[in-house]
Amino acid sequence: MNISELIQREGLRRGLRAETIKTYAYAVSKFLRIYNKQPHEITKEDIETHLIQLIKWNRSGSTINVYLHALRFFYEQVLGKNLTMNIPHIKVRKRLSECLTQEEMNHFLGVLSKTKHKLILTLTYGSGFRVSEVVNLKVKDFDFQAGYGWIRNGKRGKDCLFVIPDKLKEELQQWISSNNLCLEDWLFPGYNHDHYSDSSVRKILEEARLRAELPKHITPHSLHHSFATHLLENGYSLIEVKELLGHSRLETTMIYAHTAHPKLTAVKSPLDDLKIA
Repeated sequence: MNISELIQREGLRRGLRAETIKTYAYAVSKFLRIYNKQPHEITKEDIETHLIQLIKWNRSGSTINVYLHALRFFYEQVLGKNLTMNIPHIKVRKRLSECLTQEEMNHFLGVLSKTKHKLILTLTYGSGFRVSEVVNLKVKDFDFQAGYGWIRNGKRGKDCLFVIPDKLKEELQQWISSNNLCLEDWLFPGYNHDHYSDSSVRKILEEARLRAELPKHITPHSLHHSFATHLLENGYSLIEVKELLGHSRLETTMIYAHTAHPKLTAVKSPLDDLKIA
């Protein structure tokens, strides 16, 4: 039984994103390797045991839920079995990534020397990308004349507008030209005609953090978080930032207001304008 092929076929039929299909195929295949069983030999107890073991290994709630989603999709949607029925999700505590100040960001980006590495991270921050979005960019997604581009099939399958930083327009065009990239090519190619990997972006970010001697624990999502926070600090409204982040609800965007520099909330009370005796 070709697990990956079955998941891909059903995933495409149901409109799942390519990254989701790849993740599900990986999770299910790894699970079956661990238990050394054929799919039809797996029991509900095997799945519950595996999820408990992930908890014991101190895996994050989101990682455990990915395995549950993957196994549920494979057994319920692909094989038509109810092995995951009544298995609850792990409650995930939402935590914001570390945010760099604008001064820290300037220093961090300044230590990058390799052209490709610097372009990936400056673009991630400058356009507010999530790591999965920046590695999936294609040349055709950019409209340099208009100054914006489109994230295709982004978070929750939505298309989302992004701004192209003026400072990067010429550098991006030079990158495309010098690498002879066509419209359908990945902006950042990886191995075997695939795009640059998420793990590679995380690696170059950690190496840059060490060179910059930043004490904060930052991830690629920290750049996305910093982008949103700095926009608010620079006076843009929550509505404007909401659209650029691709959020469905304003409440989701409002969490970034809590980490913005106090100048964002430097509002003078009307009481201070009253001449009280």
